[in-house]
Amino acid sequence: MTAALTLLGYALLIAATVPRLLRAAAWVDRAPRLAIIAWQVTTVSILTSVVLAGVALTVPTVPVTGNLAEWLNACLMALREQYASTGGVASGAAGVALALAVTGRIGWSLTIATRRMVRERDSHRRTLDIVGQPDHRHGFVILESDESMVYCLPGRRHRTVITRAALGNLDDRQLRAVLAHERAHLRERHDLVLLFSAAIAAAFPFLRIFRTATTETTRLVELRADDIASVKTDRLTLAEALLLVTSGGAPRATPGVALGVGNDAAARVRRLIPPRNRISRTQGAVGSAAVAAALVLPLVILSGPAAVAAQHPICPADSIGAASATTTA
Repeated sequence: MTAALTLLGYALLIAATVPRLLRAAAWVDRAPRLAIIAWQVTTVSILTSVVLAGVALTVPTVPVTGNLAEWLNACLMALREQYASTGGVASGAAGVALALAVTGRIGWSLTIATRRMVRERDSHRRTLDIVGQPDHRHGFVILESDESMVYCLPGRRHRTVITRAALGNLDDRQLRAVLAHERAHLRERHDLVLLFSAAIAAAFPFLRIFRTATTETTRLVELRADDIASVKTDRLTLAEALLLVTSGGAPRATPGVALGVGNDAAARVRRLIPPRNRISRTQGAVGSAAVAAALVLPLVILSGPAAVAAQHPICPADSIGAASATTTA
């Protein structure tokens, strides 16, 4: 019970504090890749903690031991002791319900979102094959439209799409910049990152933490793609290109169908004007360690009581021996 309450408390603490810390941290926009990972790990850590809390309520803690027979006997005695009482049965049933409800909801939402994404990608890809004009020299598809727009369609048969209006507005340097931006999305599979965030937010719409994670991740993947593109061209050229194209009309009914270059364009342009200010190696190492700790800590909390119980076995050695002798007889 203690482990379950600790895990639930940890999940609540993470949900209440981490979003505020990440949104207020000065390093987030300077290291969008680490920030994306931090938001993903925060989401996974909360969900893992809740599921493990259900497991802790269902399965009693037993001491860690290198003797398999001894450990199995301890497990059996602990299970008998817990489920011999009405309270133990109720606790176990609540744990099973909690773990299955959370994992089932996650699985269902991810399945629905993935199927919808694949279906709509295929439909959009077939449309592009009919109405789009391939430019094999530059590796993109030209779409006849009066709206200046650039976006990518991820997947195994990915496409980078640029409208005729955008093509007329951009010079060669700016075109290389926006293409580098979109190819960064494709190479780092930002569509899958956004799919996961959006699916979790849809699975638990009453929890603001997951909606915030989706909003921030959507913003951060654009910053990450900007940083990659600015290395291949330069920051001012990319800023100029952002002012000339929009993504408001990009067809993206589901996460990851299209990733445009115009989201929060004004803030992104302001960020690109000064030279890039990277975080130090020390800051990166500290941030990475904190992310890793958030991911591992739920498992440590769950296994901690078992390690402590190793010094205080649930069933004495003579009881184990007696149980083994009875079984043999």
